[in-house]
Formats: sequence, structure tokens, C-alpha cells
Amino acid sequence: MVEQHKIAPKKAIFAASLGAIFEWYDFFLYGTLAVFFGQLFFPSSDPLSSLLNSLAVFGAGFVVRPLGGAFFGYIGDKFGRKVAFLATIITMGLSTAMVGMLPSYEAIGIAAPIILVMLRLLQGLALGGEYGGAAIYVAEHVAINRRGFYTSWIQTTATLGFFASLAIISSTYLLLGAEDFKSWGWRIPFLVSIILLLISVYIRLKLQESPIFSKLKNKDQLSKKPLRESFTRAGNRYYLLLALIVTAGQGAICYAGQLYALIFLQNSIKLDMLTSYLLVGIAQLIAIPFFPLFGWLSDRVGRKAVLLAGLIVPVFLLMPAFQQLSKSINPALSMAEEKAPVVLIVPAECSAKCQEARKFLAGFGISYQFQTDISLDAGHIKMQVGQSQLDSFDPNMWKNVLQQYQYPMQIDYTQINYASALLILSALMICVALIYAPIGAFLVDIFPAQIRYSSLSVTYHIGSGWFGGFMPLVATALVSRTGDIHAGIWYPTIVGAVVFVLTFIFLSSKKLAEAKSHDAKILE
Repeated sequence: MVEQHKIAPKKAIFAASLGAIFEWYDFFLYGTLAVFFGQLFFPSSDPLSSLLNSLAVFGAGFVVRPLGGAFFGYIGDKFGRKVAFLATIITMGLSTAMVGMLPSYEAIGIAAPIILVMLRLLQGLALGGEYGGAAIYVAEHVAINRRGFYTSWIQTTATLGFFASLAIISSTYLLLGAEDFKSWGWRIPFLVSIILLLISVYIRLKLQESPIFSKLKNKDQLSKKPLRESFTRAGNRYYLLLALIVTAGQGAICYAGQLYALIFLQNSIKLDMLTSYLLVGIAQLIAIPFFPLFGWLSDRVGRKAVLLAGLIVPVFLLMPAFQQLSKSINPALSMAEEKAPVVLIVPAECSAKCQEARKFLAGFGISYQFQTDISLDAGHIKMQVGQSQLDSFDPNMWKNVLQQYQYPMQIDYTQINYASALLILSALMICVALIYAPIGAFLVDIFPAQIRYSSLSVTYHIGSGWFGGFMPLVATALVSRTGDIHAGIWYPTIVGAVVFVLTFIFLSSKKLAEAKSHDAKILE
């Protein structure tokens, strides 16, 4: 009996983590290919518009995650963690596989993006129930005072799922070549989900219910209306708001450090797909051991201390990290921008010609500033570079002048400082680990077991899902609006700073300790 008790938590962690990795893999496939999908499903003469549409669909999956949290949370609190577990993995696996079978815009027109949105919504619903279930299932199998360490393994699943998507996409690309991958090979990573689904269902069918849920069921103490009770139970609304605040900061920081870093490399700096995948993938592997380390630390020094550190460190690190990343990947461009910055002189309203000029500069990853001249005609635009000023838009002329000021028209791969880039990306991933590692234990601790699944899932997916999921879209829109490729980093920086202040003021270590004692009483 003793031996079984020792093994059970490990089995619970393995089963919950493996299934969660597969779900995150499914969910991140689209985000990983967002730049590629822009032209495939949202064709436009403007690549930036295609990318923004693609990122908006990626964000759509996050909009419905709270609904998935409410639906599967109700199932998890009412009928058991295992039942909800199975339902989420089946929904995710099937919807992901269907993306791999979806015809492109060229084949079926507007129906393609419409169906794609519907499948992304299904993925979002599934993930809305997955994360909470995995974290709760593990936490309810282990010692209460070691939840930070054990649930941190669940926190690694998002990074591992993201890494798996990078690895499988890269392998497929290398195996087939660029032309076949673009034509049909991109479907393979999505179809792989069918195999992952079968493995996940097999493993989860063998799981037993968590000890705490079983105790509540045996004592007839399950909530009859868990979702309603989550919002009406005395004191729980305080924790709902607190969870919403903390996860908002966590979401913005995590998606900046992982997914947006990849999009930034490909779209803003113009690094090729395979090199960017390789750098981000290695950085993720380097960061993985830090998840259990920071989870263990939260058990020792308290959740509040680690959460506050995870919020404040990125506030000071994100902007200089992304700026240095640009210099490491394309030093010639960074040097040219410092010596001879580009200024677009535009009329009061940016015309089609203005948009064409902006698209031209964005195509080379060149940052620029705006200067408004109300005396200019609507279709007129000027560019100033160093001491030169061009009074009309002519792509060839602009290109020649930019080259005179040492602006590179493409990345010189012999000049990339790979060690520096990898160090920066690893630092960003470790920041993700610092804020993300204690989140699972923190959320499990603060909510009563009877309404835990519902309370945790809804708040987490509003906070992390909405503030984090739309981070790439908001950041890319800020870049488009300002002309500065680093402007998007202000979003997670400001969100992180505000959440740090609110968490410092309202998160009470004493209340955390009191909330954590709920489960001990159930198990007595």
C-alpha cells in the first residue's frame, strides 16, 4: 500500500502532463505557423494585413476559452476531473486534425477562413477545460506543501507543446522542402494529432479519480451548482478577482517571451523560419529545468514572493531584450537606424500611397518615425534618411538611398551573433518560467475543492487567455501603427507593471495560507 501511494502521484503527473503537452501542441500549431497561414487563408496584397488577420483568428481561440472553462469546469466539479479530462482531449484532437484537412482560400474561397475560425473556437473551448483539469488533478494527488513543485511540471507542458510544434513543423519542412511544405506538407503536423489523440485517450482512460474529489463525493459534499456558487460563495469573489489580475500579467508576459518572440524574429527582423525555430526551440529546452526550480521555490518562500518576482523582472527586461535581439540578428540594420533614422513625412490622413510606403519599409524590417505635414496633398508622402529627403514614393529610388546609408536589404547570416541571440531568448524563456511555474499551485490553493475546477478555469482563461492570447495581435498592431518594430513590447511591459502593483497590494500571504487549509480538512 505504501509503495502504491508513492507511485500514484508520479503516474498522475505523467498522465496529466502528457495529455496537456499534446493539447498545447495542437493549440500552438496555428500560432507557430501564423506568419505562414496569413497568405494561405487570408490572401492580400499587403502581407501585414494577412498577418493581422491570421493573428486575429489565433486570438479568437482565446476568446472562447473562458466558456470552455465554465463548461468543462462544471463537468469537472459535478462529475469528476477524469470525465472532463477525456472530453477536452477528444475535442482538441479532432478539431486540430480537421485543420489539417481544410482546403485553402484558393480552393474554396471565403469558406476556408470561416471554417478555420470555427475550428479555432473548438480548440479554444477544449483548452479552456484542459489546463485547469491537469493542474487540479496533479495538485489533488500530492502533498499540499509540495504543490508548487509538482504542479510546475504541468506548467512545463505549454513550453513542451510549443517546442513539439516547432520540432515537427521544422522536421516536415526539412524533409519535404519549401515548395511541397507550402503546397500540402503543412497539413502533416495537424494530422499527427490523430495519433496523439489515440495515445492520450488510452492513457487517460486508465486514470482514477483524484483523492479529494472522491472524498467529497463519498461525503456527499459536491457542489450542486458549481458555476453559480463560484460567483456567489462568500469570499470567493475576492479570489476570483485576484486570480484574474495575476493571470492577466502572467499571460501577457508568457506570450511575449515565447510566441511573440518567434513572430518578432520572422516578421519584424525577417529571420527565416527554420533558423528562428531552431533558436527559439533551443532556448525553450534551456528554460525547462527552471519550471520545477521556481515551483519548488514557491513552496519554500511562498507563492507571493515568486509571483512578484515573475512580474517585475520582465518589466525591466523585455524592452532591452528585444532591442538587443534585433542587434544580434541584424547588426547592420541596427547600426544604420542609429546613424540615419528614417522619417516618413505624411499628410493628415495616411493615403494608399502612404500605406504602400509603410509596407515597403516593413518588408525590410526597417523602423521609422512619423512626421505629419498638413500642407501635403492626400496622396503625397516624403521620406527623410539622414541628410537626404525624397519628395515622392519611388521604390527603386528609396531602395538606392537606403543602401547609400548602409541599410541592408536582407539579413547577412555571417554577421548574426547566434550566442547572443540564444542567450537573450533563453532569458525570455526563463522569465516565462518564473511567472508561470507557481501559477498552477497558486490557483489550486485559493479555490475550495467543491468549486475549484469552475473557478480556476474561468478566471485563468479570462486573465491569461485574453490578456495573453491577444498579445501578439496587439503588439503587431502597435508596430504597424507606430512604425517602430519594438513598440509592441510596451503592451506586456505596462500590463506586467500594473499587475505587479495590484498583486503587491492585494495578495495576502496570510489569506493564501488560510485558503490552502481547505483541502487538509477534507482529507481528515
